[in-house]
Amino acid sequence: MRILLTGSSGTIGTRLFESLSPHHELVGLDIRRNKWNPRLDGVTLKADLRNAGHLEGLSPEFDLIIHLAANARVYELVERPELAFDNMLINHNVLEYMRKKGIARVIYASSREAYGNIMGRTAVAEDSVRLENCESPYAASKMAGEAMIHAYGRTYGMECVILRFSNVYGMYDDSDRVVPLWIRECMRGRNLTVYGRDKSLDFTYIDDAVDGVVRVVDRFEKAKGNTFNIARGEEVRLLDVAERIKALIGCRSENVIRESRPGEVWKYKADISKAERLLGFRPQVGIEEGLTRTVQWYLERRSDFVGI
Repeated sequence: MRILLTGSSGTIGTRLFESLSPHHELVGLDIRRNKWNPRLDGVTLKADLRNAGHLEGLSPEFDLIIHLAANARVYELVERPELAFDNMLINHNVLEYMRKKGIARVIYASSREAYGNIMGRTAVAEDSVRLENCESPYAASKMAGEAMIHAYGRTYGMECVILRFSNVYGMYDDSDRVVPLWIRECMRGRNLTVYGRDKSLDFTYIDDAVDGVVRVVDRFEKAKGNTFNIARGEEVRLLDVAERIKALIGCRSENVIRESRPGEVWKYKADISKAERLLGFRPQVGIEEGLTRTVQWYLERRSDFVGI
């Protein structure tokens, strides 16, 4: 297939390109160049998806769009809610490009943030989204994106799959997401700030997250019309993640415990049985092995991340 991959310079986009490019023709689309993979950078078109005009001259000859592009830092969108509007505008422009060019298939990257904080459940299934549980502008932008995907599907006959990712970590990430941030702070000998003593989330190793997307690409006819949780299916305390990272690096950083910040989900475990049943999705990398691989990747590039 010929696939357009938006957000191709990001963490998931880069690793997904490496998995799909041996079997499909991929074109990347991002507002910035890909600094991780020169081969991907060579087929990445630079575009600001907030500007519909940047899509007008783009080829219509794509069989599928994998739409990852978004402002994806939850607390950043608490501080700057206009970035949530940008997400909604980006989604609209991509869907309008598809409608006008006659592109029928899309995989949309959503988030477990859509669930909010649901009390009294051991694992959260895909039918658990409620508007009244929306915790943040970022969550609202993802929920709006899902609604637009469904609306365009029903109105214009598009075929879609929605994937709700959860705390994806691993290589190709220099953001302030908690895992790469704590690795850098440990390398520098700084303390680790933990927002929420009892916060526990479902961490997904990058290769498992990418495997979920690849399975949808390979089984699109079976998967279309569905929403899937793409996660490990295990709940892990943030404090335990911090301790594991410190042990792997051998640093003596202290944990500084602060209150959970507004807009953040503080408890989540995914029910991945639907993805297991329809996609054959079975995550292979647990948190200890995943953090071991991740820390090793960053240590091998230590000077790139901490300047030492």
